[in-house]
Amino acid sequence: MSSVFRHLGFASLIVGLLVSMPKSIANPVSSTPSTFVPTAPPPVAPPLKENFVQPDFRISALQRDFQGNLWLATPQGVSRINPNTGRVISQTKLPNLSISALAQDKVGRIWVGTAEGLFRIDPKTNTVTAQTLTLPSNRVLSLLVDRRGFLWVGTDSGLALISPDQGLKMTTLQNLPGISANALSLDPEGQLWVGTLDGLVQVDTASAKILHRMSLEEGTAQSLALDRHGSLWAGTTSGLVKIDPLQRRRLRSVTQLRGRDIVSAGFDGVGSIWVGTSAGLFRVNPYNGAIIGQVPHLPSNQVISLAPDTGNKLWVGTTEGLAWVSMTTYQTKPHLMFSRSVEENPSE
Repeated sequence: MSSVFRHLGFASLIVGLLVSMPKSIANPVSSTPSTFVPTAPPPVAPPLKENFVQPDFRISALQRDFQGNLWLATPQGVSRINPNTGRVISQTKLPNLSISALAQDKVGRIWVGTAEGLFRIDPKTNTVTAQTLTLPSNRVLSLLVDRRGFLWVGTDSGLALISPDQGLKMTTLQNLPGISANALSLDPEGQLWVGTLDGLVQVDTASAKILHRMSLEEGTAQSLALDRHGSLWAGTTSGLVKIDPLQRRRLRSVTQLRGRDIVSAGFDGVGSIWVGTSAGLFRVNPYNGAIIGQVPHLPSNQVISLAPDTGNKLWVGTTEGLAWVSMTTYQTKPHLMFSRSVEENPSE
């Protein structure tokens, strides 16, 4: 019996090996070769966007020069374009500087107010020829050249008066009511008006003394514009206010703009006031305060800066780029070099 079990055990071992072997080994190789079917490679993962920074197209300031060209403040620096064709004439790089204001002095030089001081550009060489840091604060918010040719610099801590030729500070006004000089304008007599956190302040340009202070119930004054009749218009955080600067009194506010955040304002050649807000650009009849229309198709509805009647256009700076409005057809088009493209803004 033991020999029979030994034979049966050996046979069971052989059968088990054959069953457990791979099929290709257990069975004889077929004379017909099998077809190899390749498998698809694994999908390639998109590269990781490490420290990706979205391009910035903010146009924070606009300035028309004596030759009719338009200067614009961009995140990369200051550019000059031909407003008739849109062609770029020059570019001066000021990297990593937040620009808030532009002005041209009487000999044609361009002054640039930034969060890190004041710079002067020679338009002949497109280079920075001076820098002023001895200000009440290096955070410049507004610039204006008065009738004598002196440069007023508004900061978040007061005013400074600069001699453009020497680039030297002449005087400062640090105890400014309302502290922050957000906007500057001259009245018909050449006196300076300052938009502050509390309202308006009138300053004697000859002595740098405060002449008058006016509170505004609408809040902080962010923009100032003088019309052809000598009235001063103040854009505030909650509306547009008309001021008689000679009588130093408030005339009225624009009813249809009450509650709106007015960031910029300017008058065109026919007397209409263009009002840039954080929610769109409006054309307003200054005589009755009626909104004539709202401008569509801007790169962004957050309007920061305006340059009316430049190349027969209204140029508009927004948080997403530069656009222009035709003064004959009122059609709007973006400047392709200085605005976010359609591909980058698929939702628009």
